[in-house]
Amino acid sequence: MSRHSNGSEPVIEYLDVFKAFDTPVLSGVNLSVQKGEMFAIFGPSGTGKSVLLKTTMALIIPDRGDVRVAGDSVYFGGRRSLEKIRDNIGYVFQYAALFDSLTVFENVKMGISENILRDMSRIDVERQAWESLELVNLEPGQVLGKLPAELSGGMKKRVGIARAIAGRPEILLWDEPTTGLDPVNTAAIERLIRRLSHELDTTSLLVTHDVEGGLDMCDRVAMLEGGKIRFSGTPEAFNMSDDPVVRAFADRAAAIAALDVLEVR
Repeated sequence: MSRHSNGSEPVIEYLDVFKAFDTPVLSGVNLSVQKGEMFAIFGPSGTGKSVLLKTTMALIIPDRGDVRVAGDSVYFGGRRSLEKIRDNIGYVFQYAALFDSLTVFENVKMGISENILRDMSRIDVERQAWESLELVNLEPGQVLGKLPAELSGGMKKRVGIARAIAGRPEILLWDEPTTGLDPVNTAAIERLIRRLSHELDTTSLLVTHDVEGGLDMCDRVAMLEGGKIRFSGTPEAFNMSDDPVVRAFADRAAAIAALDVLEVR
């Protein structure tokens, strides 16, 4: 159930966002996410879902438009405003994106911003990393000193999530968090996403290819197609949509999910 208040100001706003590389990717995206929501963005591969997510904290700069986080402009608010925005966001990268030469502790520590680290003792940092690993169901004593190469794929995903929550952000951005996982591990990570979003009282925005999982755990969903938002609404409205493009995408995603389950069996 959604924890946001109806009529509240959006915590994330995409305002007429355009971005092109060799060809246009985002062609005027307008979308808002309310405080406390779990919100998923669907769409075929290559439609710019991850590009849109990265604009939220200026990892990618749009050609036109703006993004606002808690009312502050990501692109026109200045350096200090951007630092404040980034301090308040945890980003879960696709494929975990851990630093191979750093231990699990050092990777998780990188999720705490320099502004916050300056006021923390080493003991406090170690406690925060320990607690973050416990929150993602890893045994800190067994993994803190390990390198990423010593971890399984599912464990790497969890360490990436622990890094994202280490600074206790109010917003979590999830970039294809279940990519590369089998259905069993996919279900486990989705349960973890749902639990963390509620326990840490965060606003969660996911881009995902897993339509079934996104519909199951999110308050609202959107579909990105042709560089624009084709659909935005509740999971129930998505399932009942008579838009032929939405229906074709949903039916194809369901068929692929069914094949994945059969392969595991």
